[in-house]
Amino acid sequence: SGMRLLPKARRSSSMVQQQALAAVGQPELMRAYAAAFSRRRLVVAQVLLISQAAGLGKEKAEKNAAEEREILALVKHENDGAALQKQLREKLAGKIPDAQLGVQIKMIDSPWFRFFIEYDPATALKQLKCPVLAISGEKDLQVPPRLNLPAIRNALEAGGNRNFEVDELPGLNHLFQEARTGAPSEYAEIEQTMSPVALDKMATWILKQ
Repeated sequence: SGMRLLPKARRSSSMVQQQALAAVGQPELMRAYAAAFSRRRLVVAQVLLISQAAGLGKEKAEKNAAEEREILALVKHENDGAALQKQLREKLAGKIPDAQLGVQIKMIDSPWFRFFIEYDPATALKQLKCPVLAISGEKDLQVPPRLNLPAIRNALEAGGNRNFEVDELPGLNHLFQEARTGAPSEYAEIEQTMSPVALDKMATWILKQ
């Protein structure tokens, strides 16, 4: 997207130039994703962001998201367990190793997964009257802060809660580790358990209450 914004820019093998183009194009990419997310569930948003962090191109990321969206639609509209498992097996065949296919289908057809994709936490957040600290890492791809933090703030305000703080912590991933991309594949590679920045944020907030 950076090359499209800079008509005179040419594809380069230089890492510095590639990073510069990526920086220019990132805001546009996030706006495009935000527009897409407004029409899709957050689960699909996760797939798009994680695919991008994994180095997949936009076309592949969109394909992964479309497949995820189809699976979510099946779960939402098909109440017959046997029929759902049959359709899932047909859709996932060849995309998941046979040894994992049965486990994956069982998980998707579980009551927990159905609850997970339908649950709206805003209902509970509107009922909270206690002090609330809601923090998220800037590079959290599983619970993207740009989509979730404003929703949390809006729900708390709608419920009349005035004693809350919502904050995005720069450079941290879903586990509040200092991360390069935020991709889940990095979690096990990062020696840090939790960033001191996150720990200090929580401790300071608690002591103020």
